[in-house]
Amino acid sequence: MKLSVIIVSYNVRYYLEQCLLSLVRATEGIETEIYVVDNHSRDGSAEFISERFPKVNVISMSHNSGFASANNVAIKQSSGEYFLLLNPDTIVAENTIRESVAFMDNHPEAGAHGVRMLKSNGENALESRRGLPTPMTAFYKMCGLCAKYPNSKRFGRYYMSNLPWDKPAQIEIISGAYCMLRRKALDEIGLLDEDFFMYGEDIDLSYRMLKGGYENWYIPSAILHYKGESTQQSSFRYVHVFYEAMLIFFRKHFSNIGFLLSIPIKFAIYAKATVALIKTQLARMKKGLGFFTGSKKKEELYVFVGCSKMIDACQAIARRNGLNATFKETDAETYKGHSVDDFNRADIIYVVYDVNAFSYGSIFGFFSQSPKHNVFIGTYDIETGVVITPDDIFK
Repeated sequence: MKLSVIIVSYNVRYYLEQCLLSLVRATEGIETEIYVVDNHSRDGSAEFISERFPKVNVISMSHNSGFASANNVAIKQSSGEYFLLLNPDTIVAENTIRESVAFMDNHPEAGAHGVRMLKSNGENALESRRGLPTPMTAFYKMCGLCAKYPNSKRFGRYYMSNLPWDKPAQIEIISGAYCMLRRKALDEIGLLDEDFFMYGEDIDLSYRMLKGGYENWYIPSAILHYKGESTQQSSFRYVHVFYEAMLIFFRKHFSNIGFLLSIPIKFAIYAKATVALIKTQLARMKKGLGFFTGSKKKEELYVFVGCSKMIDACQAIARRNGLNATFKETDAETYKGHSVDDFNRADIIYVVYDVNAFSYGSIFGFFSQSPKHNVFIGTYDIETGVVITPDDIFK
């Protein structure tokens, strides 16, 4: 078996379905097995995927064992020369996996690599390339120097922002949202550390890969990462688990640093976690008070782009859900991309593309050419009859 794709899922049924449909295109011609590990979802994901994709190996966990543990369960069962750890809230462009496999075949020194991840508005996600969060690198990130001097090799090392986006480059930390691993390397350095329930396990794995004598790489092939559909990042649990993971990593790999140096670093982590919690609580309060204070709701516009069959179906969906919508019937041969200047009358715009008429790669290209902070990627698949955006699902 050439490739084993492993997806750990939790209550993201329709995003997972979309991810798997993109994988069908992206793995064409590659000997592939796909594992979905359902971490005790409550939305019927396991049964739905088993019925919808009979060739996918579905593992139903009896409880939510965490990301690292769930991945390890599938890794032990799989047989691929390479593993791909993939988040369920992603869409993979048609050429990405073929380019990934070819890169690993041509670079035997590479233990793992990640790809160019796009945000839901087409911007490059900074976490596509990261440096090892040593105490000083983490300090520069938390005190704001990383954001102020992003292209500095020293201050901007957390995101390695000095590297070009359009060329392969060696990096230190690979995101677990898309991480292709060499089986031989994983056999040598060991599986994911299950002390990490969620977050931090990718940092630990990447660091152990480097310590094992392998290289970690970034390649400019694209995926879309909705980021957050599989977790609630505004919750207390998210903040607690995220910063606890940072402390686990710090204790595991940097416990030998001086006691006096460790105190301000730990203090900074706790302080950052506290500030994050306060911000999320204030945001919730503000959202709740908006109803009573009469705050104006942001105007949303849905722009549907595709073939006549898609337009007819989406007109019905828009009516049922009371969406402010406009429609553009076209095809991939004549369409040159959306012009966001035409949509300035709305605060938030979702451009929903017909994925049966357009490739995922071309859709990513439309957005990444000129990303806007308020214009987001949406998709519609005639096969599923579902409209998916970063914020909502409509049927």
